[in-house]
Amino acid sequence: MDVKEKIKKNTISNSLKIYQKPLNFMDFCAGIGGGRLGLQNIGMKCIGFSEIDKKAEKTYKLFFGEDEINYGDLMKIDANKLPEFDVMIAGFPCQSFSIVGQRKGMVDTRGQIIYGLIKILKEKHIKYFILENVKGLVNHDKGNSLKIILQELNNAGYNVSYKLLNSIDYNTPQHRERIYFVGIRKDIPIDNFEFPEPTPTPDIRKYLVDNDDQYIFNESQRNFNTFEKYLLNKYNIGQYKINQLLKNDFEVIDTRQSDLRIYKGRIPTLRTGRHGVLYVKDGNFRKLSGYEALLLQGFPKQYAKKTKGIIQDSHILAQAGNAMTASVVEEIGKKLLNHIEVSYENKRGFN
Repeated sequence: MDVKEKIKKNTISNSLKIYQKPLNFMDFCAGIGGGRLGLQNIGMKCIGFSEIDKKAEKTYKLFFGEDEINYGDLMKIDANKLPEFDVMIAGFPCQSFSIVGQRKGMVDTRGQIIYGLIKILKEKHIKYFILENVKGLVNHDKGNSLKIILQELNNAGYNVSYKLLNSIDYNTPQHRERIYFVGIRKDIPIDNFEFPEPTPTPDIRKYLVDNDDQYIFNESQRNFNTFEKYLLNKYNIGQYKINQLLKNDFEVIDTRQSDLRIYKGRIPTLRTGRHGVLYVKDGNFRKLSGYEALLLQGFPKQYAKKTKGIIQDSHILAQAGNAMTASVVEEIGKKLLNHIEVSYENKRGFN
């Protein structure tokens, strides 16, 4: 174990030593479990999840075990039948707030999921929560949607901190801006939560590691001709030549927009409908694989490998695009544990 791993292990151990047992959490709007993984990595224990997408549930159970209990649609859950838990983690639906969607916000029924989560928080008297949503929520309806959510969480009895974080600042080379909320029940005497400081961006070469030939993109692929025509459209004509693009290993090429975009050392935001991301390796264009997308969302190789030959690659790409970044949640979780530890040391004896 290297020095960094020892420091990380000791930090987590010190934060957890104040408990008779690990903090329990439930994973709502779970997707494939990115949020869960982040909290598990710091010693918290998941005691159930809630997810309505059957394809995502299949991947979730592939990662965490077939015996995991899915409580289904959170809007239909009887909170009295849920086990006791300390922390709620939820990446609540983003379609109604995203710049990609129609931005219906609190009018869209999917935007009402937040009220289902608040109902469970109140009825179960949960101590802490970590919620995540898209960047578009910040300015949606001139900031009114965010204001309403914060007010509802405050009325439910929580002190709430929020911040826009980019996954690229937290142990993955993916540009992914998301808003994170951390809530602490008001009767718990913990100082204002402080979000984690950014960490250095890791080397992208450690993530673009899938060597399967099926992801090579060249003249043998039926849509390569479309790519060639794309380079000749009015936005790109005269700017790029294929032989020039192929000279720079690990440059990332995004063809999602009309104009080609090149990234060095990072991947653009993974999305549910993400198509058109290529990168250069060993003189070839390669398509981003589902395996690599999972790595870019903070899933370790032993998890990503489980999907090979089991889950259709297009499904994994979509699910990764909809997931929470595990490494970001891990850093937030560590900060929360540190706050709890300081509180227990200074003011013992609360429930």
